[in-house]
Amino acid sequence: MCGIFGAVNSSGYFNREDYGNFVNSTDIVNYRGPDAGGYVGLNSRGSNPLSGNKFNVFLGHKRLSIIDLSSAGNQPFTDNNGLWIIYNGEIFNYIELKEELKRRGHRFYTKTDTEVILGVYREYGEGGFCHLNGMWAFALVDLSNERVVLSRDRFSIKPLYIHQSRDKIFFSSEIKQLLTVVKNREVNNDVMYKYLKQGLIDYNNETFFEDIHKVKPMHNVVIDLRTRKLEETRYWDYFDEEVPAKDNELTEYFRELFIDSVRIRLRSDVPVACLLSGGLDSSGIAVIADRFSDNGIKCFSIVSDNKKYSEEKFINCLENKRGLNVEKILFRGGVAWDYIEKVLWHQDEPVGGFTAVAHNYMMELIKAHSDIKVILSGQGGDETLCGYKKFFFFYLKEAFRRKHFLDLIQNAFLSFIYRTVIWQFSISGAKRYIRHLQVSGSDPLDKVLQFNTGLEPIWRHETLRSRQALDIDRYSVPELTHYEDRNSMAYSMEIRLPFLDYRLVNFVLNIPDSMKIRHGWTKYILRKAINELPREIAWRRDKQPFLIPEERWIKYDFKDRIEELFGSSKLHDIGLINKNELLKTYRDFIRGNRLIFRSDIVRFIMAEIWLRMFIL
Repeated sequence: MCGIFGAVNSSGYFNREDYGNFVNSTDIVNYRGPDAGGYVGLNSRGSNPLSGNKFNVFLGHKRLSIIDLSSAGNQPFTDNNGLWIIYNGEIFNYIELKEELKRRGHRFYTKTDTEVILGVYREYGEGGFCHLNGMWAFALVDLSNERVVLSRDRFSIKPLYIHQSRDKIFFSSEIKQLLTVVKNREVNNDVMYKYLKQGLIDYNNETFFEDIHKVKPMHNVVIDLRTRKLEETRYWDYFDEEVPAKDNELTEYFRELFIDSVRIRLRSDVPVACLLSGGLDSSGIAVIADRFSDNGIKCFSIVSDNKKYSEEKFINCLENKRGLNVEKILFRGGVAWDYIEKVLWHQDEPVGGFTAVAHNYMMELIKAHSDIKVILSGQGGDETLCGYKKFFFFYLKEAFRRKHFLDLIQNAFLSFIYRTVIWQFSISGAKRYIRHLQVSGSDPLDKVLQFNTGLEPIWRHETLRSRQALDIDRYSVPELTHYEDRNSMAYSMEIRLPFLDYRLVNFVLNIPDSMKIRHGWTKYILRKAINELPREIAWRRDKQPFLIPEERWIKYDFKDRIEELFGSSKLHDIGLINKNELLKTYRDFIRGNRLIFRSDIVRFIMAEIWLRMFIL
């Protein structure tokens, strides 16, 4: 886990002044890699690639040492045969890949997973990155063929940003590194509109900044230094997979995949811990990880000073019945407002709500209480296993379309009987998935917004499988992995996500819908497969997010600050909103207008503060 920065000049050369500036751009994210740093200027056109003052490729790296803690793992890394790489991430199946490559005649001189990536490229080319099981963002320089290959993992776990200015291309782990080379900072109005109106973040390869983009997940970007051409290629896609026909066989195979996903994500030369919320996903990871730890896996749980927002009873259940080693950390919500600027600085872009702020605070507390560098998290479980409430309604809609009326009646009726997730339905959570509420003109936000770039059709739904893929690729996972990565790396910690093992994701997308949602129960196959879980956890009826009193904060605790913020709106000053309508909308929300939701208000708060920090 690290921070990277790179620059490519496809027609000319950089100089020593550029080199110093690029070193500074690399060092902006020291917190991503405090253990070591390295920089190199390469000349792909000359006989000596390390020619000093004349170079057309720069590579900068900040290292967080996780695997092979020796200096042999420092980067930029070279195989001394024309390949160089800077890399952020972990390849969890690197041991198996190394053995396979050895059988094919490759030799290895370190214990790193970094060297394995170069071996994979040597053997298969950039199309061979489909063999990698992990999370990554890297730049690989092939001097012999005068090519630079940028690659990003399948599920948006690790960030990789790119900015092109004529014949120069810059790339980095965080946007703030690229702001040093961007001439004019301008808001991407289309991204801003879909954020304020629909709550969308990271739904495509654009950012809140004009002229800064993301390398797409599942893709490589190949820069040909001879022809100056830039080509984007896809190295992986979902595929139809033959799965067992019987429920018990499906459950057993899922269990095997899930256990192996957790097992290989425990590979580390530094201590590993789990985040434990008391929910189904994090609990499932924790009980499996505990099996592979000689002294029991360390778990961190955040408990609130407000019992209404605490999951402590479920955490206690796991402690008492499974003997998990849990350290509880008290979250005091009063600090939330004071953390907004800090969080937005690390995130580089507006966030969806105070959950991201609370998560940052949680990372800070874990760092203060331990020497942990690696954490397992349950993100991705809701998308892969249909955990969100919306999936239940997409499921019923599909059953109706296919005229599976018995299945429809059973699930709807039994959901009420068992009081499962349908009981938590709220219009605020469903708003962006109901097309009529977005386009009818009844949305109070339409009076606030002074521009309209068009809506993203987030309500679209063909099959449950395709809807899951959309959430994994566009509408859910990228936002969650964005804030988890930036918050954890702000404190030099790495988060690993077992539910986003590509083998597990592809398998679950191909199993029958009835193994995901049955009799009103979401995540049905997970509940059946992980028999180590206490029944109180495995068959929890509710679905809880990171519990924080967000509505109380913005109605009461932060009211004066919000009034002041909106009253001097910078979004208004640049013509994007009407601040008088925003203040009216906020006051209507406080008075209980049911068409205005706290998430709507929070987005304007985040956008205002972000704009002042990064643009104006």
